[in-house]
Amino acid sequence: MSERVITIAGYPYQTTHYQNTASSNRWLLLHGFMGSRHDFDAIAPALPGEVLVIDLLGFGTEAPLVAPTTRFAMHHQIADIRQILFAYQWEKVYLVGYSMGGRLALGFALAHPEHVETLVLESTTAGLADAQARAARRAADAKKAEQIRQDFGAFVTDWGQLPLFASQKHLPAALRQRMFQQRLQQQPENVANALIGMGTGVQPNFWPKLAQLRMKTTLIVGEQDLKFNHIADQLLQSIPHAQKVVIGGAGHNTHFEQPEQFNMRLIQHVSR
Repeated sequence: MSERVITIAGYPYQTTHYQNTASSNRWLLLHGFMGSRHDFDAIAPALPGEVLVIDLLGFGTEAPLVAPTTRFAMHHQIADIRQILFAYQWEKVYLVGYSMGGRLALGFALAHPEHVETLVLESTTAGLADAQARAARRAADAKKAEQIRQDFGAFVTDWGQLPLFASQKHLPAALRQRMFQQRLQQQPENVANALIGMGTGVQPNFWPKLAQLRMKTTLIVGEQDLKFNHIADQLLQSIPHAQKVVIGGAGHNTHFEQPEQFNMRLIQHVSR
């Protein structure tokens, strides 16, 4: 395992590279909102080949700079991911994205299919198709951003209590506390700017473009995450070479709640 900082347009990206086996597989794993590359500490060492994990723009407890809202736009982050691949001299990857990172992975796969061998979308949406729904989400995210700036601790506590994460109550207290502390140590201004600059309400609506995807795609959801099970069913109908996988005993964050099942599904994904 080795760590490296890659600076793009003045912003230093923290990256970790694993050389696990001699396999030619190359994995790129993208974390979710208020996450970091360490979200995959239980995943990355177990995958065959090489694995790259990165702190996405503005996230990670080592995030040293505040990035402006405009910098978080999807097209900028897609370009950054491409530059990181070039820095590692990687041409094609098995691309895995969770939630916010899944939206970025989907955007990257649509923009640069030449760099994506296969695609895994964990608890991911293609955006909001309805203009009114997008506007409502932007307004809601603006209110959340204001709360973040006024009382970040309260926001982090409220975030962890969302129904989306209710299934994590069965996890060991030490694991839950580690997740809480990671969220609490984020840079609040970056968290607020990410919501405004790359929230679901402002990202492009990818639904009309899904038929363009030609790579093998796996949609992973937790059995207890009813909302994203429904979204995955919709994605399944729209992506040509997709399959849906349901992780038992898990909600939204399947790789955190059931890492062994998640790893097994990733390995099955590349072998199918």
